[in-house]
Amino acid sequence: MAKTRNAKNSFISVNPSPCFYYLFSNSPLASIRVSSPKKNPRNRKLCTPPNLSLFFLSLLVSFTFLGISVLSFMPIILQESSLRPLMSPSLVSFSAPSLWSAEHRSRVTLASLASTFLDSEENEPILSNSVMVPLPAHGIVGSNVSEEEKEFWQQPDGEGYRPCLDFSIGYRKASVRITKEKRRFLMVVVSGGLNQQRNEIVDAVVIARILEAALVVPVLQVNQIWGDESEFSEIFDVKHFKRTLQADVRVVSSLPSTHLLSRQTIETKIPRDVSPLWIRSRFFRKLNEDGVFVFKGLDSKLSKNLPSDLQKLRCKVAFHALRYAAPIRELGNRLARRMWIEGPYIALHLRLEKDVWVRTGCRTGLGAEYDDIISMIRGSQPEYLTARQNMSYLQRRLAGQCPLNSLEMARLLKALGAPGSARVYKAGGEPFGGKQALQPLLAEFPNLVTKDNLARDGELSQYSNRSSALAAIDYIVSLSSAVFVPSHGGNMGRAMQGHRAYVGHRKYIKPNKRSILPLLEDTSISDAEFSSTMRKLHVKSQGQPEMRTNRRDRDVIAYPVPECMCKHSTGIF
Repeated sequence: MAKTRNAKNSFISVNPSPCFYYLFSNSPLASIRVSSPKKNPRNRKLCTPPNLSLFFLSLLVSFTFLGISVLSFMPIILQESSLRPLMSPSLVSFSAPSLWSAEHRSRVTLASLASTFLDSEENEPILSNSVMVPLPAHGIVGSNVSEEEKEFWQQPDGEGYRPCLDFSIGYRKASVRITKEKRRFLMVVVSGGLNQQRNEIVDAVVIARILEAALVVPVLQVNQIWGDESEFSEIFDVKHFKRTLQADVRVVSSLPSTHLLSRQTIETKIPRDVSPLWIRSRFFRKLNEDGVFVFKGLDSKLSKNLPSDLQKLRCKVAFHALRYAAPIRELGNRLARRMWIEGPYIALHLRLEKDVWVRTGCRTGLGAEYDDIISMIRGSQPEYLTARQNMSYLQRRLAGQCPLNSLEMARLLKALGAPGSARVYKAGGEPFGGKQALQPLLAEFPNLVTKDNLARDGELSQYSNRSSALAAIDYIVSLSSAVFVPSHGGNMGRAMQGHRAYVGHRKYIKPNKRSILPLLEDTSISDAEFSSTMRKLHVKSQGQPEMRTNRRDRDVIAYPVPECMCKHSTGIF
């Protein structure tokens, strides 16, 4: 009878030697039950204690098996990480803060480890970790809180709408080619204040996608009014911008040397409401020939009604990719925590700066002396005018085209139930008229603060001549407020409206100026009747999210439902 051939390597033999069981019993996996050989007195002689190399080899095999086991559970961990923001108190919850259970803390720890593991330099960042979210909403309790106050602080329920940027298969297939583009480059010069620049950057990314071009990091034009010379990298996180969009468009810091001497066509005259088809038919051939194309003056020129994937791309840029640079973000979050720690607060974006009064042609409410100054500037600098010239001041005011001044804002807040003890954060620049312009608001809400008196010594000094950075700080602090109210629409108001909806339906009150102003001037109406009417006019602020589809001229950045938010059981958070 032929003898049975034993394999030389006992770790892969069909009939492992008794020494295998000795090694296994001394490894970290000894708790796993393994059949042992029958007792044999000779085993003691055969299994002398192993040398160190065999021992470490057993450890290596053991930890390899353990690593495979951990990786097999990674999908479960990732599923947990997609359910809520992580890693910071400002990323905890969109509801009233509560104590976490031990089980929940362990889940968050695992999820944060998983997100750290996957969110590396080579991978696209997880969307739930890239969005800027507010500090948690405060729960309003107590016997001394009136029903009007509870109603004022109450947050909308959101009707179950959550972010869901699920791009189509066709979009993702095309991305494989578009994100590797190295022949066509789009350059964009963006102008205006910070939030106008944000809008233009959003459209620049979408146009780069339409033209299948690589996007050069946008250039921020020097602001004519404030003289801000900030560069993109000083305001926004460039590295994060590139990584977040790496599955949509290729973003480069500068033109490659092969294109530096290329002919650069500069397009400045773009009509409003242009479609992707118009963009492609007008510019693609020229871009293909020259290799470089430059856009200036993109402000709100691209159609509000784009294909679904491009609308989602707009949201991805606005709410995820355009993250502020780390120093601005850290300071903004610091100021927000100082406001938040003392309870819920109101953020007002008061459009009371001199340039706003000049552009709108409205009266300041500060008297003839100040109104004469505005009229003189309007006559000498017509390039700043944006209001319709064929309308009188009264017509513009009744049409809702004038900002609410601080007296009108104070009356509105009181009518809506805001307590006089509420902390109020005033976003925006220095008001025309200084303290006098804010006096009526201060009289009703003495706890009015700005970033200047909220910051400590030296914290704002580096941004003294950087209006865009200061506006970014206002944006961050305003995002964490319990209630946000703009006095006059505008780019920040629209951006804040959509962003607050996107990150958990934080309360946003858009003053119905056309209905408010006649009532403000009616001296016969009682305070109770005025208050009741104001709450009815603004009831939508506490109801379900407004659909963009109700009016097709609405911007998806202000109205992210339904293109960027849906009622799916899972979302990016």
